[in-house]
Amino acid sequence: MQLRQQLHESNLVVAPGVYDAFGALLAERAGFKALYVSGASLSYTRLGRPDIGLMSMHEVVQCVSYIRERTELPLVVDADTGYGNALNVKRTVALLERAGASAVQLEDQTSPKRCGHLSGKSLIPAGEMAGKIRAAIDARRSSETLIVARTDAIGVDGLPSAIDRAETYIEAGADVLFVESPRDLAELRAIGKTFGSRIPLVANVVEGGRTPELSAQELRALGYKLVIFPGGLVRAVATAAERYFANLMEKGSNRGLREQMLDFAGLNERVGLAAELGDGALYS
Repeated sequence: MQLRQQLHESNLVVAPGVYDAFGALLAERAGFKALYVSGASLSYTRLGRPDIGLMSMHEVVQCVSYIRERTELPLVVDADTGYGNALNVKRTVALLERAGASAVQLEDQTSPKRCGHLSGKSLIPAGEMAGKIRAAIDARRSSETLIVARTDAIGVDGLPSAIDRAETYIEAGADVLFVESPRDLAELRAIGKTFGSRIPLVANVVEGGRTPELSAQELRALGYKLVIFPGGLVRAVATAAERYFANLMEKGSNRGLREQMLDFAGLNERVGLAAELGDGALYS
C-alpha cells in the first residue's frame, strides 16, 4: 500500500528507523508497513560519526537503493536540508525518488545541520524553506512521492515560531508536517491540536532526547499520524554489539551467547538464501 493511502486510511503509521537492507528485511518480517531511513542512523553506522551533517546526498541515495532492492515497503527518507539550496533540493528529490523513496523529508536548518535533539542549531529564513518545498514538489515525478516538511524552530525560537513556520510550509504545499523536538506534553498537545486535523503529523521518538517518550498510540491520541523511531535500532544493536565483543574478548568464544544469536542456518533463512539459490538454478 502506498504511503499516502496508509496515511489516509490508517489511524496510525509506525515507521521504525533502518539504515540498511538487512534491518529493512527484519522490520518487514516483524510486520511493519512503512520504514524510516534515518539520516542519523546512517551517520552512526556508515561513518561511525554523530549526526552533524556529514552524510552526503550520494551516500544516502546509495543506501536507499540497497534498501529498496530488498523491500517494497514505503520508505520515508531523511534528506536533511536537501544538501544545498532549492536547486540542490530538486536534484536530491529526483535522485531519491528514482532510488525508491516514497517520501522525502526536508528540514529548515542551515548547513551543516545537526540532530534535532542537539543544541546549537540555526535556521534558514522561512521563505527560503518554502522555496525548497516548492522545488521539491516540482522535482517529483509522481504525486505519490510525499514531501515531508520539518521545522526545528522550537529549539531555536520557541513553539510560536515553529507554528508560524509550519503554517508557511503547509501553504507551500508540504504533504506531511514534522515539528521537531517538542519539549513537553503541552507542546506535543498544542502541535497536535493546531495541525492534526489538517495534515498528517510526524512524531519523532528519540530515546533520551528532548521530547517525552510516549507510545505510538499515545501520540495518535494527540493528533499524530506518522510515528517514527529513527535511532532505536542503532541503540539496540549497539548494546548487543558491546555485549558480544566484551564476551568474545573475555572468553575467546561465542558459546556463552549462542542462545542470543542466530546460527548459520537461521541467518541464511533471514536473508532468503533458499529463494536466491532457487532463482539461480533457473539459469543453470
